[in-house]
Amino acid sequence: MNPQLSFMIKLHGFLLWASVGFLMPVAILIKRMSNREQSGTRLRIIFYVFSVLLATAGAVMSIKYFDNSFNNDHQRIGLAFYIVMWLQAFLGIFRPHRGSKGRSIWFLFHWLVGIAVSLLGVINIYTGLQAYSKRTSKNVRFWTIIFTVEISLILFFYLLQEKWHYILRQGTILRNKPVQPTDREMSPRCQQKQASPEPC
Repeated sequence: MNPQLSFMIKLHGFLLWASVGFLMPVAILIKRMSNREQSGTRLRIIFYVFSVLLATAGAVMSIKYFDNSFNNDHQRIGLAFYIVMWLQAFLGIFRPHRGSKGRSIWFLFHWLVGIAVSLLGVINIYTGLQAYSKRTSKNVRFWTIIFTVEISLILFFYLLQEKWHYILRQGTILRNKPVQPTDREMSPRCQQKQASPEPC
């Protein structure tokens, strides 16, 4: 393997890690944390657009510089990932307005495609590390461990997010001061008794 090809393979791997291993998970976490805030939505879109652009640059590199015989798992999963990633991007662009008839069907499909993008991307990073090791005879154990730790931390924060909001709603944080529910979270009986001194 000549030095230029070795550099291109490393750059390809870095672009895909930056896209799937960093920017996409951050976009997902921002979505969970923003709670429909406009600034959070914009930031999430920016992260996702950059992740798509980096992954596309990685795809262009693989077409231009690498053998594309699709005789290994990494290339086949990579192709499926690129197709599903762009499908998800188009779903985001052409989403129906809130409250419209097709919004719930769109949301379900968008959610399922998002899961597919995340899983295919993570699996393809692992298969890419193995393909690199096979081609160069270099040990990738360190990078595999680092990526596994990173994905585990992201998954932990993703799962913690929902519990954190639940704990805040229960009033067990902030010196045991109860968090006041919004009108949407109150039952109709509680909304009628808002003026009453008795607790709901």
